[in-house]
Amino acid sequence: MSSRNFFLPKSEEVTFEEAGIDPRGIITRTDKYGIITYASRAFRKMSGFSKEEVIGKSHNVVRHPLMPKAVFKEMWSMLREAKPWRGAVINRRKDGKYYWVDVEISPIDKDGNITDDKEKIEGYIAIRKKLNEIDKQKAFEKYLKLKAEEYFQK
Repeated sequence: MSSRNFFLPKSEEVTFEEAGIDPRGIITRTDKYGIITYASRAFRKMSGFSKEEVIGKSHNVVRHPLMPKAVFKEMWSMLREAKPWRGAVINRRKDGKYYWVDVEISPIDKDGNITDDKEKIEGYIAIRKKLNEIDKQKAFEKYLKLKAEEYFQK
């Protein structure tokens, strides 16, 4: 597979079970700009990327093109105000397949503790869990509408 192919999305989902991932959590930490500083083994296994391929890279490396910009705008707005954000996210794996997660992202201070003081934010911790089928379908329908709005606003 060429290095370019992994950027092309495929309409094939990979579940937590198929990847052999504990459905209780996939963890990453980033700096305050969204650059990955830590990626758990479960994150690397589910995403298909090696540690060397993700550490020091933008979290956008797993962004699926179906994810609406409005979702990330809301997420960053809340995080910069030192408020946690939770939502459904579809991510793209290195091989182009996708996976859904229920993610909660919280601001952290220099010691890695969750903080609600925006002056102390040094990064973020994201904990992803398996998204149930009902919430996955709701998110998919919502995101299709948001992506259509993005497209027609151009």
